[in-house]
Amino acid sequence: MISIDLNSDLGESFGAYTIGNDEEVLKYISSANIACGFHAGDPNVMMKTVRLACSLGVGIGAHPGFPDLAGFGRRNMQLSPEEIFNLVVYQVGAIQGAAKAIDAKVRHVKPHGALYNMASVNRDIAGAVARAVRAVDPQLVLFGLAGSELIQAGEEMGLKVAREVFADRTYQPDGTLTPRSQQNAVIQDADEAVLRVLKMVKEGKVTAVNGQDIFIQADTICVHGDEEKALEFVKKLRTALLAEKIEIRSFGVGSHD
Repeated sequence: MISIDLNSDLGESFGAYTIGNDEEVLKYISSANIACGFHAGDPNVMMKTVRLACSLGVGIGAHPGFPDLAGFGRRNMQLSPEEIFNLVVYQVGAIQGAAKAIDAKVRHVKPHGALYNMASVNRDIAGAVARAVRAVDPQLVLFGLAGSELIQAGEEMGLKVAREVFADRTYQPDGTLTPRSQQNAVIQDADEAVLRVLKMVKEGKVTAVNGQDIFIQADTICVHGDEEKALEFVKKLRTALLAEKIEIRSFGVGSHD
């Protein structure tokens, strides 16, 4: 049986600001990437999200980003590899502390936003992220864009990696995500997103913005928790995957069904 992980970026509310619909989305996914307080999140939201994920048997992951609350971590920052190493170690450690407080375990790490995109194409940044993950816990699974520098760096570090594909984003012919600054970056039609995901999982292909099919390996599928239609997306996607006899399974936790 084919199996796939279904993940979402969660815990991104902070202070008086509520972002996303975490309590509902968590019912349909197998892995949660939880914000660590730099691009979003705060100690209260982090602990609440870790508890919720644990109670539902959802794999707990760190979602470290750039220290950029105003830009939601989606603006590039010019940091040295050492600075990136340090900020990833700091944020993963924060989630580990929250998990340990309730006798849970962090299973994976997925960089957020601009850090994720920069690590996908920049070898030095990718190496800094992978080194940080290994330094904190070499058993952690590193999530990265399928075919990216981050996946290659993780493998070279001896880490277990998960090649990530996106349900609600379009792809460039080189396999990178279309920048959010472009109008066609985000897919709004849930049915279209589901068909694209099934093609990626079953055929190992995705249609790029130029109409060309490119090869892609899918270990985990992301649905963005902060998007307006995130809950609709994840419900339809989960139903379609199960209908195709595709098991939804998180890393190190077991089947979610």
